[in-house]
Amino acid sequence: MNTLNVNSLSRFAWPAFVFAIVLSCITAIATTEVSAADDRSTDLGIEGTQFTLNGKPTFLLGISYYAALSAPEDSIRQDLDDMEHHGFNWLRVWATWNMFDHDVSAVDADGGPREPFLGKLKWLVAECDGRGLVVDVTLTRSSDRIANLEAHQRAVEVIVQALKPHRNWYLDLANERDVRDARYVSPVELKELRELVRRLAPRRLVTASFGGHDLNEQDVRESLLTIGLDFLTPHRPRNAASPAQTEAQTRQCLALTKTIGRPAPVHHQEPFRRGYGRWEPTADAFVTDLQGAIAEGAAGWCFHNGSQRNTADNRPARSFDMRQQRLFDQLDDEERKVVAAVAPSLGSTAIKVP
Repeated sequence: MNTLNVNSLSRFAWPAFVFAIVLSCITAIATTEVSAADDRSTDLGIEGTQFTLNGKPTFLLGISYYAALSAPEDSIRQDLDDMEHHGFNWLRVWATWNMFDHDVSAVDADGGPREPFLGKLKWLVAECDGRGLVVDVTLTRSSDRIANLEAHQRAVEVIVQALKPHRNWYLDLANERDVRDARYVSPVELKELRELVRRLAPRRLVTASFGGHDLNEQDVRESLLTIGLDFLTPHRPRNAASPAQTEAQTRQCLALTKTIGRPAPVHHQEPFRRGYGRWEPTADAFVTDLQGAIAEGAAGWCFHNGSQRNTADNRPARSFDMRQQRLFDQLDDEERKVVAAVAPSLGSTAIKVP
């Protein structure tokens, strides 16, 4: 916007009433422009066991978009267009992603800013903010990336400060944080990291995900009461029995939050996917999983996707590498059926896969 310095108006010999009218018009234009910018912003919150967008309870229907920082901006815009068209309203992006010999992490090994990828993350979150999309920004411990608490704290600070102007994202402090390998982050460390975020951005929503199992009371109590996370992100087992179990497991997990006196959202952030193991889930399996989550009051669910482990080159890579092809161009026929079916599933418990 081209602006006019109000003080410069006083140099003109205008009657007082004319000056007042001109000043009023400039103020009105500026106020309108600020209001329009505010209208374009997206505010993610929590109400009870549900997420809210701009104060309205909203189910988060998402898609894995891990290596977003590897993709050209035009490809990202096309993917975001397709996400919106098919009813998705959130996406999961990693700030520490290094696969296919291509490191697109937004922070370095010591947790410091790493360009141009931190700038790309800021651009992506802003782009999604204007579209009403939520972004899951995920960190993970590894042997060569934020391998200790000090580096992890710095990474958290860098990410939170860089994205502070936006309210359309949440932070996963540590992906699959309870797996006993390089990913492991202790409850004591997570509590410190959670308190750091609270000091930097008191309203920022924070979680830390579990790896490959359903949650018991100790898991729930530790997450919500000891660490102080805002919601639960279980990564359920990946086998053919899993889709039919999601409804009961969601019900049980929500019941546990009430048992400990801290109701909170249960967010299915990373379910099973194609290309992972022997079991190749069909579109029906994805829809059954989603509908089970919805039926028992889950707050969100993700259409997870990733590289094909049973091919020599791990292709298609899907969300794990989008340098050459955007995500929606890498989905297989069965996944395209999922994309077509998930949005109608939000309003039906008997949706049929095309």
